Amino acid sequence: KMTPFVPSGNKLERCMAIFKMQVAGLQRRIEATHCKCVVVGVSGGLDSTLALLVSAQAVKNAGLPSTTVVGITMPGFGTTNRTKNNSTELMRLLGCDSREISIAASVRQHFADIGQDESVHDVTYENCQARERTQILMDVANKEGGFVVGTGDLSELALGWCTYNGDHMSNYAVNCSVPKTLVKYIVQAYASECASTDEMKNVLCEIADLP
Repeated sequence: KMTPFVPSGNKLERCMAIFKMQVAGLQRRIEATHCKCVVVGVSGGLDSTLALLVSAQAVKNAGLPSTTVVGITMPGFGTTNRTKNNSTELMRLLGCDSREISIAASVRQHFADIGQDESVHDVTYENCQARERTQILMDVANKEGGFVVGTGDLSELALGWCTYNGDHMSNYAVNCSVPKTLVKYIVQAYASECASTDEMKNVLCEIADLP
């Protein structure tokens, strides 16, 4: 099995070192901007899970309450109960300010505005949802006096596997130097070394096992 960019030898130690570097960078940005919160879009997938973990640790290290992290899950047309439940459970366990904002009604209105057939699952169908989620994150960050922590990883950005004017945008992207193949190992390392309860460890392990 090919795992490019995954450290050989002591993966746990290397992965935790990378995690701490991500945390230190975000903590410095939080302290420099004097922001009131950081906003993270949480899907229940690996990338947003890592961004949420980094954010939670950064505010903790900065001596701020856990609710400084505003985690928002934004269910749409393709959201599964499994990913949605994982995201809300992880936010609860981390003590975040957890919010749910459905994008279904607003995206349907946009479809009507531009004449998009909802039954046609093309690039417009997909990108409208990503752009609506980004609009929510940016506007909540403005409203709350914070900034948006991006979730996209290095592989997605390098390949263009993101939506222009959508999830490729953020105010501070904590995963932008972490390849996709490495994200899973960092989440697993956190579950092994930092998960405060078995409940949190189980949620993280389930997320890491998702295809």
